[in-house]
Amino acid sequence: MNNAPHLYVIAGEPSGDRLGGALMRGINEMAPGTRWSGIGGAEMTARGLLSLFPMEELSVMGLAEVLPRYRQLMRRINETARAVIDSGADALVTIDSPDFCLRVARRVKAVKPDLKVIHYVAPTVWAWRPGRARKMADCVDHVLALFPFEPPFMEAAGMGCDFVGHPVVAEPQATAEEVAAFRATHGLSSDAPLILALPGSRMGEVGRLCPVFGAALTRVVARHPDACIVVPTVGAVAQTVAELTRTWPGAPILLEPGATEAKRAAFAAADVALAASGTVSLELAAARTPMVIGYDMAWLSRQIIGRLLKVNTVTLVNLVSDTRAVPEFIGDACRPEALADALLSTLSHPETQLDAMRLTMERLGEGGERPGHRAARAVLDVVG
Repeated sequence: MNNAPHLYVIAGEPSGDRLGGALMRGINEMAPGTRWSGIGGAEMTARGLLSLFPMEELSVMGLAEVLPRYRQLMRRINETARAVIDSGADALVTIDSPDFCLRVARRVKAVKPDLKVIHYVAPTVWAWRPGRARKMADCVDHVLALFPFEPPFMEAAGMGCDFVGHPVVAEPQATAEEVAAFRATHGLSSDAPLILALPGSRMGEVGRLCPVFGAALTRVVARHPDACIVVPTVGAVAQTVAELTRTWPGAPILLEPGATEAKRAAFAAADVALAASGTVSLELAAARTPMVIGYDMAWLSRQIIGRLLKVNTVTLVNLVSDTRAVPEFIGDACRPEALADALLSTLSHPETQLDAMRLTMERLGEGGERPGHRAARAVLDVVG
């Protein structure tokens, strides 16, 4: 192999495409002339990838869609595995989307056991279903982890692992001028409390959380009548969120999907956020916006996950900072009174979360080498 490798890289959804684009940018800079094959979206094609087929075919295949499209999915898995084998690539890099990517990797390893397979985004075995790591080790040689506490779990299962940082640390933050412009655009005085409400990105989430969040916010606005509520909306659930927030207090400001600059400014302008559990807590921490986390799920899911969960907090800021600074209310505890009390307390004492948010971002790589470049260096080290 010469200095510029041939890499087969696969992403199955937009978040993976963004990770892949940053990875490819780093590798192109460190190893000019690298040849690319694989599957990806706009970010990856902009870096030189000709996708085997449209990535969107994979990103729409959620749980509800898998069964009716099972044959098509299996056909694409087999087609992709054959393409990897025939490509003569020096390594296979799979990005998240384990249901697709690891099935491809397993088929490739069966034919080419010596081909290096690198998986970007470790499974959350530290939270639940730890057996996934051992199963994954059958077809993966090396893992690129987003969180600093993940490498020991991967190494214990027999894989190499590098912590490469979380992409949230590379996201731009709003300037003071952009924050002031956001407040001016919406007619908000500089001292009016601004509350972000983020009830999730899936239909089931917003259906369960919007009524609870609305009731909690009603209590908060009763204490702070000048408060303004801002609701950034997401893709397919935007219309549902618009309908479910009509009865919320204070005529909430809804930000349209894709309003990236407005969302960024709102995150930085907010005094507190009420959010569903997930990576949004890291986005809020990056903006140094204190938060309260609320989440609920269907009764059966609550019972199953409650028995499998291996950690006593689900909030990523708490996990990364090794604190319990962010109040969270999960399952039965996700009630309007509790959420409202926590929001009011956080509005009065926002400084209680600042150290945890700063430490979280520091541990995820803020201020250091960009995660895409760290991932690129790790891939090139594995390929040799």
